[in-house]
Formats: sequence, C-alpha cells, structure tokens
Amino acid sequence: MIAPSLLSANFAMLAEDIRACERGGADMLHLDIMDGRFVPNITFGPPIVAAVRSVSLLPLDCHLMIVEPERYVETFAQAGAQWISVHVETCQHLHRTLALIRSCGARAGVVLNPLTPLEYAFEAAGHADFVLMMSVNPGFGGQEFIPSVLARIERLRTWLERERIEIPIEVDGGVHHGNAAALVNAGATVLVAGAAIFGGSSIAENITALRAAVLG
Repeated sequence: MIAPSLLSANFAMLAEDIRACERGGADMLHLDIMDGRFVPNITFGPPIVAAVRSVSLLPLDCHLMIVEPERYVETFAQAGAQWISVHVETCQHLHRTLALIRSCGARAGVVLNPLTPLEYAFEAAGHADFVLMMSVNPGFGGQEFIPSVLARIERLRTWLERERIEIPIEVDGGVHHGNAAALVNAGATVLVAGAAIFGGSSIAENITALRAAVLG
C-alpha cells in the first residue's frame, strides 16, 4: 500500500494534490500531526483532517506526534481519521490508548522511532492493528532514510510471523523509488512517501513509479 504524506503537498492546492493522489492509485492519505512539543514542528489539527475527509474517500492515516495523544484521539476520529497511531514515548498507558483508538472505530497503531526498542512492538502487537516504523527522526519532511531501519523491519516481520500475528508494518521517512523494493522485501506493507510523491511534475506518475519500483 502507498500512503502519500500530505506534509509534502502544496497546501494552497491541497484538494488538487489529493485528487492527483487518487488518480495515481494511492491507497490512503497520511497526515502527520505535530504539536511543537514532542517534535520540533507544528502541522495539522482536526479541522484540516475534516477538510481532507470532505474531498476524498481514501482512508485517512493520522500519525499523532503529540504529547498526551489520548486527549485528542476521539476528536481526530470524529474528524475522519480511520488509522490513528501513537508513539510509545507519549503514552503513560499505551494499552489504554490503543484501546481508546479502537473504541472510536479506528485502527490503532504503535509508532517506533529509529532507536525505540523493538520490544515495545513485541509487547503491543497483540493490542494494535499496525506498527509504524519511523525511518527518520520525526519532526520534518524531506529527511534522509536511516539504513539501519531495514534490519529492524526484518526483525519485526520475522517475530510477527513466528507469533502468527498478521498486522501491517508501515514505514515513514525517506521512502523513495530507490529503497521501496528493499523495504517491502524486508517486510514493510505500507509505504509512506512525501517528497518522492509530491516532488517533480506529476504526483500521479510519481505514485505509479513508486509502485513499479516495488513490483520490479
């Protein structure tokens, strides 16, 4: 699955960019929610999520890079988020937060930064609907992919298969045509891409090229 990251879109032409994502065959839309506290940036809030929902039927994947995410889960779900993920470092009670997301009718995801121990995913996998692996340090788009994350994805996929837990592994950060195939081969099933999709002349063609890079 390919999830264009709207952080890299043209905000002045957001609806047009979203329609281009649809024409290119995007599977969902990824929205990075940043509060300026957990990460050094401020981005979208619930009104933007609701606005995106009003112009697209694609699933909305809201990645909450915010402190105390449990305070806002219901609001984002009501705005239209269907996938909601939280960082383990932001949750005092991760199990409770994942259960809250599910109770709002959304799919619950646990997010691991590049150096967050994989054991958090091992413990949370039975209570989550997906795992989001960060392949950059969160906060800004356009960063370079951290190669060591490939081995982390392989380890997580091997563990999930051994435990017979079938949930997607999503990867976010520095994803592009040159590493997409390696990520999928390592075990990723959802690729979040920003600059690789919204850079250049054609968003739809970039999505097609990214998918072709995976399929060979």
